[in-house]
Amino acid sequence: MEIHHLVTMANQIADFFATASPGHAEAVAATAQHLRSFWDPRMRREIIAHLAAGGGEGLNQIAREAVGGLGSGAAAKAAG
Repeated sequence: MEIHHLVTMANQIADFFATASPGHAEAVAATAQHLRSFWDPRMRREIIAHLAAGGGEGLNQIAREAVGGLGSGAAAKAAG
């Protein structure tokens, strides 16, 4: 999947949770949980790589933090 489509989808999810959640931290957590639950692992890998490689160009703040949390979670899982 093209990265700009993933960025657009992640931003849309983050925008939804920004309005549906009581605070910033809750919106980030809900966005990350949605990405974990509903995105294919390949999609998650691509968006995590996009953030790692170039700082996540195009991602809004909530989406950037949520994807960052996915990446650190994956690294922690791989480390054991």
